[in-house]
Amino acid sequence: MAEAQNSPTLNSVRAGGPPPLGSTTAGQIAVAAESTVATRMSAPPSFDVADFPVPHGREEEWRFTPLERLRGLHDGSAVANGEGVKVAVEAPEGVTVETVGRDDARIGKAGIPVDRVAAQAYSAFEHAGVVTVAKETVLTEPIRIAVHGQGGVAYGHQVIELGAFAEAVVVIDHSGDAVLAANVDYILGDGAKLTVVSVQDWDDKAVHVAQHNALIGRDASFKSVVVTFGGDLVRLHPRVTYAGTGGEAELLGLYFTDAGQHQEHRLLVTHNTPHCKSNVVYKGALQGDAAHAVWIGDVLIEASAEGTDTYEMNRNLVLTDGARVDSVPNLEIETGEIVGAGHASATGRFDDEQLFYLMARGIPEHEARRLVVRGFFAELVQQIGVADIEERLLAKIEEELEASVA
Repeated sequence: MAEAQNSPTLNSVRAGGPPPLGSTTAGQIAVAAESTVATRMSAPPSFDVADFPVPHGREEEWRFTPLERLRGLHDGSAVANGEGVKVAVEAPEGVTVETVGRDDARIGKAGIPVDRVAAQAYSAFEHAGVVTVAKETVLTEPIRIAVHGQGGVAYGHQVIELGAFAEAVVVIDHSGDAVLAANVDYILGDGAKLTVVSVQDWDDKAVHVAQHNALIGRDASFKSVVVTFGGDLVRLHPRVTYAGTGGEAELLGLYFTDAGQHQEHRLLVTHNTPHCKSNVVYKGALQGDAAHAVWIGDVLIEASAEGTDTYEMNRNLVLTDGARVDSVPNLEIETGEIVGAGHASATGRFDDEQLFYLMARGIPEHEARRLVVRGFFAELVQQIGVADIEERLLAKIEEELEASVA
């Protein structure tokens, strides 16, 4: 599995993707770069859809996305109807669940839409869901939000807010068939700890585009686990900013892309505050003709963010011919006073040495291949921390493997 990686430390380094093999110094990366995190979006962030031109597919943020499969989410022709999605929330004691109007002050607090679909979702939703965990409340059971598609078009907005020193696990489960554009806001108070597991297990024809915004308070910890299996097209845009020093973000992702599916994950971590950490690990497997996975990992370390410690990694395992992966890590550093920063990207087929090791011990080839894939994903699945979700995902992986490597 070929890998490109670097750990630049010089001031004002801008990396527009993995450097050529052998180009590992910060100076070489800066010379070779053609695009930066700061210039990757064609328009400034805005809540107004009119501020974004209709994309034509040549913009940096849309060049990998098949616009014709967005079903009108990008050009305003997708009109919401009553058969969009049904949302149900199960919450333990100590949690407040509300449905609020557009004027609620918590809506949009964690981040502003950065593309036309996110702005369209913000402009079109009628009511938002707000889940609040009061300060110093430590939940022992997860909050579960079920989003079930009923065949129509929907625009949504969800806010999850934790007060100071609160701790919670939230599972957002997407299923059914829908054309959905949404914004999800995570607001963490000082010292809070939030783990979010977002599962995309849509039916084959579903379209799901969403921007996830996390605002992390002082000494707060945020873990995001994004799991994508289903849907015709899924495009998710997690974004992280810090509201105080000492914040930590861990962004984990797992995707299994089948024939004809387009799954796109675009991440941005903005280190705008001193002494914060971030770690990004996304892993994907692809199988079947025209299976297409896209991973864009952007990290921006602003001049004020001294003491930053960050790393991002994407690994992809191609199981069959006909699949395609686009993996682009980007790193922009505006200060030399950091603890560490780096990124890595790798895409390849099965490791022949691993297969040989297993087969030499009497394990049939098809079972050896299954073991390799299970091991590839095991590290991330085990970090979810919700037993029934872990079991379900392992079963889903087994189901996918039956169709590819059996």
